[in-house]
Amino acid sequence: MVAETLEALPEPEVSTIDNPPEEVINPLTGLPPVDAGKLNRRPVMIKVSNYPQTGRPHAGLSFADIVFDYYIGSGTNRFLAIFYGSDSPQVGPVRSGRFVDAQFVTMYSGILGYGSADEDTDAELTARLGDYAINNLEAPCPAFCGASTHDAIGVFARSDAISDFVDAQGWENGTPDLPGMVFSNDQPLGGKIADKVHILFNYYNRGEWRYDQTSGKYLRWIENFPDVESDQFEMIPLVDRVTGQQLGFSNLIIIRAEYVELAPTRHQIDIWGNDKGLPAYFFRDGQMVEGSWRTVNDTDPMQFFAKDGRPFALKPGNTWIVIAGLSSTFQEITPGEWELFFFLP
Repeated sequence: MVAETLEALPEPEVSTIDNPPEEVINPLTGLPPVDAGKLNRRPVMIKVSNYPQTGRPHAGLSFADIVFDYYIGSGTNRFLAIFYGSDSPQVGPVRSGRFVDAQFVTMYSGILGYGSADEDTDAELTARLGDYAINNLEAPCPAFCGASTHDAIGVFARSDAISDFVDAQGWENGTPDLPGMVFSNDQPLGGKIADKVHILFNYYNRGEWRYDQTSGKYLRWIENFPDVESDQFEMIPLVDRVTGQQLGFSNLIIIRAEYVELAPTRHQIDIWGNDKGLPAYFFRDGQMVEGSWRTVNDTDPMQFFAKDGRPFALKPGNTWIVIAGLSSTFQEITPGEWELFFFLP
C-alpha cells in the first residue's frame, strides 16, 4: 500500500483546546505539569534502545511526553523520547544517534542525549545541533552513567541531569516556542473501533497496543521468546524499569514518511520535506481516525490534521508516534484490530 502525498492544507490555528488561558499548560501534552518550572528549559530528547532484547525492560519511557519509534535497519527499531513536562531518574538503555534525530531535535528546540554514533552521523548531529548534541562520553554521571553503549544495559541517562549539564556549561536553556499541537477531551467524530493495534517492523519484532477503558490509554505489549533457540514467542506487558508498571499512552499515531536506505543500518527519513501533508492514523479513546501530518517549517513541531484539513485534536496526555515507510501496509485485520507491517521506502 503506497501512500500518496495529500493536497496542501490550510495553516492551523495554534491553540490548545479546553484549557483556560491563564493555566500553565505543557504544549506537548495539553496538560498542566506537576512542576511548571520544568517548562522553563529545552526539552531533553534521549535515544533508547529496543534491541537487543536483553536490554529490556526500558527505563523512563512512561515519563516522556512524546516517543518517536522508527526503523534503524536489520528489522530493528529505536526510540527517541522527549522529556519536557516531567523527568525520569533513569532513561535507557541509551544507544547511538541517527540522522533523523537532528531534524526532530531542531523541531522541538531540544537537547539530544545519545550514546555516540558512527563518524558520519556524529558529524551530522554536531553540525546541525552544535553543543546540544551531547553523547554519553561528554557529560559525566549523573547525566550519563555507565561505560559502553554496545552493552545491552551499559549506559543509562537522567533527563534532569542532562538539563543541569547544559546549565553548568552556560549554554542557552530557556523556554522554547513549541506551537501547533492541539488537544481536546472531546472524542473525534467518524472514528472506527480500534481495540488493538499491531506494529510489526518484521515478523519477530512486534509491538502491540491494547485499549484499556479503565485508564483511557493504549497499553503496550511486546514480543518475548521464552526459548532463545525457538521461533515461538508470546506477547507480554511492556513495563517501565523505573516504575514496574505497564506503559500506557493517551495517543498512538502512525505516520508515513519516506525512508532512503544508505546502508542496511543507515537511513535518511524525510521529516522536514513534508510541508504538503502525508497520511497519518490517529488512535485515541479506542478508535482510529484517518488524517495527515506535516511540518510547517523546520523549527516547529510536526502538526496533525483531520481529513477535512482542520487541526486534529489529540487526547490530553502522552503520545507515541510510529514512523512507517511509505510502502508499509496498514489494514484492519479483524473488526477493531489493526495492523501495520513496515516496508521501505
